[in-house]
Order: sequence, then structure tokens, then C-alpha cells
Amino acid sequence: MKKTKDWFKDRGYPHFSNKTPLSIKDDIERYILNSEKVAKHSFYPLIFKEIKQRRYKLSDFNGIYRHSHKKIDKKGKIVSNTKIREIMYASHIDAHIYSYYAQKIISPKYEDYLMKNNDLSNAVSAYRQILTDDKLKFKNNVHFAKDIFEEIRKRENCVVLAFDIENFFPTLNHKKLKLIWANIIGFKTLPKDHYNIFKSATNFSYVKLNDLRIRKNHFNEKKIAKLKKEGKHTFFENVKELIDSGIVIHKNQKHKNGNLIGIPQGLPISALLANMYMLPFDESIINELTLKKNIFYRRYSDDIIVICKEEQVEFVEDFVDNQVKKIELIISKEKTEKTLFKLDNGKLQSFQIHGTELIKNKPLNYLGFEFYGHKTLIKSKNLASFYRDMKDTIKRKSKRVEKLNEKELKDDSPIFKRKIYRLYSFKGVKSRLLDSKRSEFKNGKLVVKPFKRKFRGNYIKYIYRASEEMNAPEIKMQIRNHWKILQSTIKKYNFSNVKKES
Repeated sequence: MKKTKDWFKDRGYPHFSNKTPLSIKDDIERYILNSEKVAKHSFYPLIFKEIKQRRYKLSDFNGIYRHSHKKIDKKGKIVSNTKIREIMYASHIDAHIYSYYAQKIISPKYEDYLMKNNDLSNAVSAYRQILTDDKLKFKNNVHFAKDIFEEIRKRENCVVLAFDIENFFPTLNHKKLKLIWANIIGFKTLPKDHYNIFKSATNFSYVKLNDLRIRKNHFNEKKIAKLKKEGKHTFFENVKELIDSGIVIHKNQKHKNGNLIGIPQGLPISALLANMYMLPFDESIINELTLKKNIFYRRYSDDIIVICKEEQVEFVEDFVDNQVKKIELIISKEKTEKTLFKLDNGKLQSFQIHGTELIKNKPLNYLGFEFYGHKTLIKSKNLASFYRDMKDTIKRKSKRVEKLNEKELKDDSPIFKRKIYRLYSFKGVKSRLLDSKRSEFKNGKLVVKPFKRKFRGNYIKYIYRASEEMNAPEIKMQIRNHWKILQSTIKKYNFSNVKKES
């Protein structure tokens, strides 16, 4: 049986508290097991960063639909389609507290609650460790997508409604979350240690990562290096120095009806809290739709899938919308997709429902896959992103060598292909141990230690596994030309020959 995830993780990033190596795990665990200390623990400010993802989507331009990197917003202005995810991450000691409580204390109670109702447990997929039928590994998005597609094949003539909740994490109601949290762990109100963690995840403070780049958009590397020599992998000596620095410490300012709302996305406890918050919604769908009307339901975080008969669509839409409103969230109408599946000349075919119009051969998009009824493919934009990353990496390595040649007055330096092959070709499919080095300062001296880093495989490996798991050879065919594309890109630059990897 596959081992469960360890709550302890030696995080490498600098923060406002020092790194916590594996050697002090026992000390940290003793601290966390003391509920009185956790109840009085002072949580550090979080660090905030934005992850931008440029998207090429079908957008409505005054009635004309076309694929673009832009769209027209509610005010009629043309804006970018770029998706911005706001991520906040905790200091090392705080992250351990969140992780321990999530994995060791709250999650087992939540799992016990779900297991009382098999339909409910099956419906909630994301952020859980669910064993496969053979009990050898945990399910991932390939298995979850496969479950949906198999249900569609079984029903044949059906409609799939895909809903998305608007601004999920930033709009969770704190009072509702607190009540559900207490109920899950078997209390009427939160114990003091849980309440302190609840406060830190709702009434949180944070520093923007870019505000720490104080020297021409770069961090103060001299300061960080000096602290490293003292054994501190931090941005500041202490919190007082952060306060005295003049860098703005922001507070959660998101309100609804005069009340503070939302939790940070990125904490080790955030995903579990979001799942728990959706519990009343999950139960209402199971009780009223699944059990009474044989309607299939799955939820992966804020992505909701409902499979029903064509004549049930309007009823299901209204019911889902009303139940989401009861927990003070909103369904994104813009992202709601309706896909009809029916037999067409003996073949299961997908049709996108767009108003009163049916658009043939428009697939259901779910968890990175496109399902057409008669075939399953990797989402085209994910493949495009893979090839774009491949070409950008090769170009970047080439430019790096060019700059090195200029600096050292060399005519030519080789660019090695080994890492490129490992990341972007079938040669990186196998898991293996790679030689690596870890540097740290001890007593003011730099100590470099060699270690073996586990390489778990690349995106090509993921595609091979998805193709096999879904019994869909057409998935593997999608990357049949990846080697040719890689070689043609490499030929544009001065790469050297290297020995082939075993």
C-alpha cells in the first residue's frame, strides 16, 4: 500500500522565520502537540505573490466568437485573458502547524464524516488521498476524469453541466467556516488552539513578495548572504527588523456585507478548509439530486460536474445556483459549460449547448482532458504550453551560453542536451536518482554536501500513463512528433553531443 503523505516538509524558500531541517522535526512536533503553545502561537505575516497564466480562449466579441488572448469584460472594455492566481505562503514554523493540524487532526475527522455516506465520499475528489481499486496508489486527476467519462459512456444520452465557483477561496464566509470546522472535530465551538489557527487563516496579514525586491527589482542578496552565514535562511533578522524596514504589512481587507471574508490560497490547510466549507452544498446535491433523481455529481475543488437527462437541465441549474447561494458563494455564469452527449450514427458524440444552438464535436473539458464521447485527448492548450516551455528553455540556455562567451571572451561554448532530453523527451520517462548538491552555512562556513535527488519523470511520462490508464491510445498519438519538434528546435542553436542516457 502506498505511504501516506508526511506532514513535515523541509521548505527551501526564505521567509520571516528560519528553515526547519529534518533534524529538528521531533522538536517541532513536541511544540505542535502542546495545544496551549499552539493556542498562544504568534503567526508571522504571509508572503504574497501572483502567478500569471496567459490564456488563449474562445471569447465573445460583440456576438462574434473567436479564439484570442483578450476578451470583452462586463464594462465592454477589451482586457487580457490572463489568469492571475494569488498565492500566499507561510513561514516555516507556521506551515508545520497548518500541515500537522490539517493532516493529523482535522483531515481524519473529515474523512470519517465522509465515509459515513459512500455517495458523498465518492463525490468529493480534490485534496484527498483516495486509494485506487488495487490499493497500490492514490488516485489523481487522470482517475477522476476517467470516472466522469466512463459514467457518460454508461448513460450514453445525457447532458454534462460543468459549473465553476467565482473567486472561491477569497470569498469563503468566516462564520460558516468556523461552525463547520467545529462540527467536523466534534465541538460546538472551536477549542483555543484551533481558534488561533482559524484566526490566522482568516484575519491574516501579508507582505507582497515584490515589496521585498528593494534593489532594482532584486532582493537584497548581500543581506540574505550575510544572514545565511549566520545560519538564518530569512529576509530579516527578526520581525522587528521587518516592521522597522518600512515595508507595508497588509491585512486581509476583503469584505462582504460588512464582514471579513476569504482565506489565503497556498497554506497547507487551505485546501482542506475549502473542502469542509462545501460540505453543506455537497450533502444537498447528494440528498436531493443523486439519491432522489439518479443525477451523477462530482466536485473537484470549485469545479462542479453534474450529469443528468436533457429534460433535467433547467431544474439542475436552478438547484445548484440556489444551493451555492445558501453558502454565500456565486456560480460563474461565464464559465458554466453544457455538453450534450448522444449516439450519432452509432457513435457517442459530443455537442456543446450554446443557447438554442448545438455545436457538434465540441468536447467536454475536464481536469486537463478533452472528451468527445468516442475519444479522449489531452487538452490542446496544455500540449501547446508544453511545446512553448520546451522552446523557451532551449532558447534561454542558448542565450545564457552566449552571455558567458561574451563575458569570458570565448568564441564558442557547447550547450549540453542532457537536461533538455530529460525534461522534454521520452528519455526522461523513467524515474531515477540524480546527483545534486546542497549548500548551507555552518558556523559561518559554506558547507556543500552531495545528495541524490529523485527525478519522478516528465510530462511525456504523464501522457503515457494517462493513455494507458484511460485505455486511450489516441492520447499517446498526440505527442508522436515530440522528438522531431525537439530536434528541429535544437538545430537552431549550438548544442553539443552528449552520451545518451540509459
